[in-house]
Amino acid sequence: MKEVEIQTLIGQCITFFEEHNYTKNRISKYKSLWKNGIVKFMKARSLILYNPAIGEEFTRTCHFNGTIRPQERESIRSIQVLDDMIALGYIRKRCFTPRFHRLDGNIGKEMERLIVHLTNLRRSSVTIGDYRLYLSEFLHHLYNSNVHHIEEIAESHIVSFVLAHPTNKVNIVSALRVLFRYWEEEHILERDFSKFFESFKVRHPERIPSFFNKEDVMLIERSVSRSSKVGKRDYAMLLLASRLGLRASDIANLKFYDIDWDNNAIKVVMQKTLQAIELPLLPEVGNAIIDYLKNGRPSSDLDQVFLSSRAPYIGATRWMVGTAINSIIVSSGVDVHMKHHGPHSLRHSLASVLLKEGSSLPVISEALGHKHTDTTMVYLRIDVQSLLKCANPVPVVADGFYTQRGGAFYE
Repeated sequence: MKEVEIQTLIGQCITFFEEHNYTKNRISKYKSLWKNGIVKFMKARSLILYNPAIGEEFTRTCHFNGTIRPQERESIRSIQVLDDMIALGYIRKRCFTPRFHRLDGNIGKEMERLIVHLTNLRRSSVTIGDYRLYLSEFLHHLYNSNVHHIEEIAESHIVSFVLAHPTNKVNIVSALRVLFRYWEEEHILERDFSKFFESFKVRHPERIPSFFNKEDVMLIERSVSRSSKVGKRDYAMLLLASRLGLRASDIANLKFYDIDWDNNAIKVVMQKTLQAIELPLLPEVGNAIIDYLKNGRPSSDLDQVFLSSRAPYIGATRWMVGTAINSIIVSSGVDVHMKHHGPHSLRHSLASVLLKEGSSLPVISEALGHKHTDTTMVYLRIDVQSLLKCANPVPVVADGFYTQRGGAFYE
């Protein structure tokens, strides 16, 4: 296990902080945490060389009656910083560690083979993560049903699991269909479930896309305070969603070379569809981006336009964009009751405005970067005025209808 003199290691961490624009207050906080924490802990034990095992021993003392108080969380974080520097040579940004869903037992072992197969097919990490989650939940359901071998799985187990699941029924059925098809092709399972899955289908419920009218969108945009660096960043990201309809992933991954300032255009390859689209760089959007670049963006060599607001500065993520826009909409004062209020709602709002202005579906489809016009047709559900034009008049019912057979309708 690698060991480093504690003061040398602390010096390396401080250098990293300074190079990555940590604030003086934050650096002073870490110095205090180390001085009164791990350094004091090691000095009491006459230790000079630090290694992660010593850090782990120290973190066990950061408890109060079995719980961890906020001040102890900071002490634990100071140890994580040291461990990152000694193991990686840099300090990772603080983040939540995603839960790993284990596939244990005889059935889990065969499920794991599908995960390996999907990985070899170069499926995305998101897709593989979803499969692992759904399969782990199905595995838990099987074990609760006292099923421990593949041959014991019956159609009733699949049906009961899917119907009891509160969300994502369509995606779960799709994942299970792929699992049983793989088992059949690899001769892991003798029984053929293909006919069962042909008949057992769960459909997506019809949904009306959440959207805001033009006045609400303007109110949302005006509500952003652009006096701070974060406000400048969030305003620029908001306009990319509200004025151009970009998804959160495309906003987060926007690069400097995607912006053609000479021709007032933004050219991006959309993360979801891999479609290359070109959108007009509207003056208000361009000015917001320039304001952020000049007065809000931290110094960085990254080619992503938008960065995190706290050091160490990393490129924006779609979760970062979604959280920022969600917060803006909620605090703007618009009615969000029974509505989604993230970047996608602004994408829907743009489609609504284009429909009201008489834009054709192919034009809207191209603007939103849809592969097929059929995808855009979902927005017809929110164009109430156009739908009303399609309604047939209700014919007048003659009085004789109500008085027939002695006026039975009045009895």
